[in-house]
Amino acid sequence: MLLQGKKLLITGVLTPQSLAFGVAEHAIAQGAEVILTGFGRAKSLTERSAKRLKPGTEVLELDVTNPAHFPALTEALRQKWGRVDGVLHAIAYAPEDALGGNFLNTPWESAQTAFRISTFSVKELAVACVPLMTQGGSIVALDFDNRQAWPIYDWMGVCKAAMEATVRYLARDLGPKGIRVNALAAGPLATIAAKGIPGFKALAQYWGKQAPLGWSDKDSHDHVAKTACALLSDWLSSTTGEMIHVDGGYHAVGAPPVETVEAPAEGVSATPTPKEG
Repeated sequence: MLLQGKKLLITGVLTPQSLAFGVAEHAIAQGAEVILTGFGRAKSLTERSAKRLKPGTEVLELDVTNPAHFPALTEALRQKWGRVDGVLHAIAYAPEDALGGNFLNTPWESAQTAFRISTFSVKELAVACVPLMTQGGSIVALDFDNRQAWPIYDWMGVCKAAMEATVRYLARDLGPKGIRVNALAAGPLATIAAKGIPGFKALAQYWGKQAPLGWSDKDSHDHVAKTACALLSDWLSSTTGEMIHVDGGYHAVGAPPVETVEAPAEGVSATPTPKEG
């Protein structure tokens, strides 16, 4: 199996609708051992989801805004496994006033919160796990391609663009240790996190019209999860610092298809003849 014997740390599982849940589900089916993370009141939801994955799946405490949690995570993983082969970063958050067309009015405090949770935590999680990745491995960060400005994403878009840069710098520094670091840029998917983004439904509906392969915000979770598992496996052993798209091909097409214009009849000019006056 693709991930036989791999020990994977997966963040971001809240409910079975979470994209990270699908990754964990496929990873277990492919032979991996999985540990999840959660924190605060929401940890009970993660623990409930863990039972649906596989009885005995452990959930460790990790609040990425608490610096003390990272060394504690390292030690807990050391005691449990002794090594880590792969990590999925699936954590993102921006306050309401940092989204939805409020870019010019967002205060620093909200932008700072979004950056710390959505971007800087990728580096912090990597630093926590690298000492245990003694046989090399793979770090995958879930992404939404932000090489362009989006109508509704605002400061989360800035944070994702910074995360993409963070992935490249981590790939540079961790490559000599045999650790690959990649971003997985998915199209819009119906998750709890997506519900908090104003205008998400309109974006998701538009996406399928432009993506050459089509797109469903409800049915494409599986495609993303399988790609994440491939990145966490040994099959892409020379791929690092990349942004891998799983978006139906949307990113490769500049605009949705235009309506076909009927060709003019033979002998008739396609250019209207200008009238005098």
